[in-house]
Amino acid sequence: MAKKIAYLCKGCGLGEALDFDALTDVLGENGIKEVKDAEVLCSPEALAMIKADIDGGADKVLLGACSARVKTDEFGFDGAVIERCSLREQVVWCSPADDDTQKEDRQMLAEDYLRMSAVKLDKCEKPVPFQLEGEVAKAVLVVGGGPAGMNAALAAAEAGSQVFLVEKEAVLGGFQAKMYKLGPQTPPYRELEDTGLDALIAKINGNEAIKVFTGASVDKTEGAPGNFTVALSNGETLRAGAIIQATGWVPYDPEKLAGDLAYGSSPKIVTNVQFEQMAKEGKLAGINSIAFVQCAGSRDANHLPYCSAFCCLVSCKQSMFVKEINPEASVYVVYKDIRTPSQSEEVYREAQRQGVIFIRRDETYPTISGSDKLTLKTKDVLLGEDVSLEELDLVVLATGMKPNNPVMVEAPLVAFGEDQDAAKALAEQIKAANDDWSILNLQYRQGPNLPSLKYGMPDSHFICFPYESRRTGIYTAGTVRRPMRLTQAKDDGIGAAMKAIQAIRAAEAGCAVHPRSGDESYPEFAMQRCTQCKRCTEECPFGTINEDEKANPLPNPTRCRRCGVCMGACPERIISFKNYSVDMIGSMIKGINVPEEDEEKPRVICLACENDALPAIDMAAAKGYKWSPYVRFIPVRCLGSVNLVWIADALSSGIDGVMLFGCRRGDDYQCHFIKGSELANVRMSKVSETLTRLVLEAERVQVSEVGITDADKVAELINGFMETIENVGPNPYKGF
Repeated sequence: MAKKIAYLCKGCGLGEALDFDALTDVLGENGIKEVKDAEVLCSPEALAMIKADIDGGADKVLLGACSARVKTDEFGFDGAVIERCSLREQVVWCSPADDDTQKEDRQMLAEDYLRMSAVKLDKCEKPVPFQLEGEVAKAVLVVGGGPAGMNAALAAAEAGSQVFLVEKEAVLGGFQAKMYKLGPQTPPYRELEDTGLDALIAKINGNEAIKVFTGASVDKTEGAPGNFTVALSNGETLRAGAIIQATGWVPYDPEKLAGDLAYGSSPKIVTNVQFEQMAKEGKLAGINSIAFVQCAGSRDANHLPYCSAFCCLVSCKQSMFVKEINPEASVYVVYKDIRTPSQSEEVYREAQRQGVIFIRRDETYPTISGSDKLTLKTKDVLLGEDVSLEELDLVVLATGMKPNNPVMVEAPLVAFGEDQDAAKALAEQIKAANDDWSILNLQYRQGPNLPSLKYGMPDSHFICFPYESRRTGIYTAGTVRRPMRLTQAKDDGIGAAMKAIQAIRAAEAGCAVHPRSGDESYPEFAMQRCTQCKRCTEECPFGTINEDEKANPLPNPTRCRRCGVCMGACPERIISFKNYSVDMIGSMIKGINVPEEDEEKPRVICLACENDALPAIDMAAAKGYKWSPYVRFIPVRCLGSVNLVWIADALSSGIDGVMLFGCRRGDDYQCHFIKGSELANVRMSKVSETLTRLVLEAERVQVSEVGITDADKVAELINGFMETIENVGPNPYKGF
């Protein structure tokens, strides 16, 4: 039998604000008979007391003090299940206590939080890390032998990992192999420099930990972090613990610029990629007058809406190619904005020093005409004059970059009620139209490719977790991840290598790598009750669950990010974690003391995302914001883990309203678990059916987006919802 102990802190004003004898009684009524308090629970003496009790056999410990988000080192005890109850941020700091009624409400708030924490502690089991069968594969597979891939391979090898480097071309180098020269890379940033590719390749070939496969591609990728099996086109089969996709970029199709910039009307109108090849082949002699046109298809809603990051610097460099051969040549750069951040600004200045003329245009593309000799007309917005550049030998269009990654057609989520067959048909059409349908050929139920952002870049959470893809243990690096310069791509490869090694070690330890780093729990399935509805397999944002031929879910725990979306999706409630389950949260909700209607003390629960909403709530309390003491927060791993049964249980037990606080949705500000907040919003839009069945108002459930920076709107949202609850009146199920 578990030995439970609770510790209550009187510091930070808690001792003066709360009745600790009453709190001790509440804990005793909820199964925790041994309760100790301390003037400051994080003091060395109190921490030593807790550790001694754990060493003496206490295996379930409740800490009633500050938020679980703070003092994680101090309260990070091993050997016991630790439950932290936020009496400071969520009770004392946020609730007014100007009169006896408010003090009573504050005390009731604290008691409810302790009841919920006691229930949670009782339902929680210490997780047992998942262990892969057999030996964990510790090699890193790098797909793509360009700058990012080669530097990723070197970094992983130098960190002690075996590395497999796969490149589809006959030689390593990627686009770097097609370059004539680099722009100035070192102070004083005046001279063009060699690409350094030969030395880099020699370093790769001289490293015994790196095995290179050129002229090869990936035919099939199976498995999960720590246990990927990869079949190559050359017949080789490799085992890897993590994968880095560094497949680079492809130029924007210049044919699409025929109307805007006359591409194709003259052989003298070329792209920056074609110009680089001309320079490499020694074909720049005889150029006396040349113009470079920036943002040729970039930062344009009709073409590439984003900045491609490298074009300005490349045009500065290429203008120096011309000046190197013919210092008297007339060289023009026609731009919207020059973007050469950090030390690259010196390259821009050097181009100016060499006599390159920069002309700032407006949003309108210049007009280009002529055949052998070209004329370019534009408006110089700095001088306010129309400009005509005539007798040009060449016009170079600075076209942008697209990620070299097939577009992922994701199976539509069941929650969105979309036509599955139509989506599969569309996927087949795209597959038939593309020779390079997939790079990794993932054998995942959700498809063979890495899911991507709206511009086709295979990223996951770019704000907090760069290099991630939405397939755990598979990382992206370099220009396939986002537009960047060569030097950035090299650094990107190193970063991805470190992440890949981290993923392997997490798989070996049986814990999550991100964002719940170190979490040893994983979803467990009570398969005897599974109805093969497929919601868990289709709604998981990370492709964790495959299916067998009978549509039974086949979990891959090392792919799991521990978000609980599958748990929220399952209508049969067969999925749970040892420390997070439908029963646990449901029991916490039922543990709230709901006053009778005549007491006029409504009760509202707020299911709050632990990644964004909970920090915002804590920060709002720390800033001194006050809100209704009738609201009880219940942290959830992700709003996507919210099961509709919690809403039904809350309302049927007399809770007056339910708020859900989750991350903002969309590509510009991302949910940590990608689809979780979006899924919750869709699911809650359907909760009206449940409310109608219970003869309750739809206004009793509200979903709000609360980003981590939204502390200033927390109180406003809560108090606004409480006004709504006051208007609709008490829940008629009170007392039943």
